[in-house]
Amino acid sequence: MIRLNIHEAKTHLSKYLKRLAKGETILLCKRNIPIAEIRPIPPVKKSQRPIGLAKGQFQVPPEFHEPLPPEIVASFYSGT
Repeated sequence: MIRLNIHEAKTHLSKYLKRLAKGETILLCKRNIPIAEIRPIPPVKKSQRPIGLAKGQFQVPPEFHEPLPPEIVASFYSGT
């Protein structure tokens, strides 16, 4: 864990961002008193989610495709 005062963090931010990217954590201090912890964000998944993960776990009922009742349709337009 890197312990930094605000002035040091502002002065050398790019240097510490590189270390954050490698997985280190920064304890940010104001006059040597910890006020925040800065941690790297986990990497974003680069692959798309596969289609059909829940296949066979539920069925869409036939009435799902029927038109909605008029009172429900009206609620979309009346704000209630």
